[in-house]
Amino acid sequence: MKWAGGKRRVVPKLLERIRTPVGRYHEPFVGGGALFFSLAAKQPPEGEGIWATLTDMNMRLVRTYRGLKHDVDGVLERLADYRDGHCETQYYATRATDVDTSPDDADVAAWMIYLNRTGFNGLYRVNKKGRFNVPIGRYDNPTIRDEVNLRAVHRVLQRVDVRHADYTDVFYNAEAGDTVYFDPPYVPLSKTASFTAYTAGGFTPDDQVRLRDIAWEMKQRGVNVVLSNHDTPEVRELYRDFDIQGIRVGRAINSKGGSRGKVGEVVVS
Repeated sequence: MKWAGGKRRVVPKLLERIRTPVGRYHEPFVGGGALFFSLAAKQPPEGEGIWATLTDMNMRLVRTYRGLKHDVDGVLERLADYRDGHCETQYYATRATDVDTSPDDADVAAWMIYLNRTGFNGLYRVNKKGRFNVPIGRYDNPTIRDEVNLRAVHRVLQRVDVRHADYTDVFYNAEAGDTVYFDPPYVPLSKTASFTAYTAGGFTPDDQVRLRDIAWEMKQRGVNVVLSNHDTPEVRELYRDFDIQGIRVGRAINSKGGSRGKVGEVVVS
């Protein structure tokens, strides 16, 4: 998945902070799951049973992973139809579909992947009613049905628990020797958007503090915790008792091409 804030470009920096063996892996705020999929490719888990837990508050995203886990053939069949009929009319008709009413996760997965691959810049954005509202992208030949990749995702997900839950869920499930990666909504970089005015109704300053406290408590009980955020004085103060590495990261998604420069982030561990 293309995902705003996705970590594909900084996976090497994150892997430097992951102790091995990884133990059980947990990723709240999973989004596109770049670090998870990289770990699964580089260090395939041995044995049986659940080795990773992925959680997110975006139910459509959770259902996408579940659809790929349980019915990849169904997802591929639906994506073939989307691919063969792709045009502006189909895009907007699909966008307007009330996909949440479908009981079939494969429907949601195909809907999500199709719009993600053909929408403007791969953005996922909804209005106050939860309606997806990204316009069609300018692509000559978008990759809508990547069978090899989706079947690989299907195989990886067989030993993964995918949950619709917030970030606090991991506090009750991670044990000593496990690895947790937090990639929360970031503290804003804008000078006009202060830490104390962060996203009304979204991930609040209190959530940032609560996340820090959870990370600290898990660290004390032997969990390997790694976390990303913007490199701001507020974040450095918040995590002053952790190890902080500053990095420069290119913006992968921005409505203006000229705004896709590098910004400062931190990797906290």
